[in-house]
Amino acid sequence: MLAWQKASDGRRGDYPLSMSSSSSLPPLPTLPTGRWQHHKGAFYEVLGVVRHSETLEALVLYRPLVGDGTLWVRPFDMFTESVDIQGQSIPRFKPAPQSEGA
Repeated sequence: MLAWQKASDGRRGDYPLSMSSSSSLPPLPTLPTGRWQHHKGAFYEVLGVVRHSETLEALVLYRPLVGDGTLWVRPFDMFTESVDIQGQSIPRFKPAPQSEGA
């Protein structure tokens, strides 16, 4: 269990007493990095699994392979869940083969 304290420097909310001490944090789930495909067809690069600084929730850090490459996060459970498309359960994201020359 992390010890929490009120922010005394004018910032809103609570924060852990020691964010550098990861020994009391549960391990993050694993997810292969690399190229993934969204169920709608777009391709993304998964950069890793990170932790939300306030809730400690596991988030997937990823970016689109087309466009400006903006970084995005999505809750790990949502990234790895299946979605119902026309009565069929399919993964929201699935690993995709690496492109030629990648």
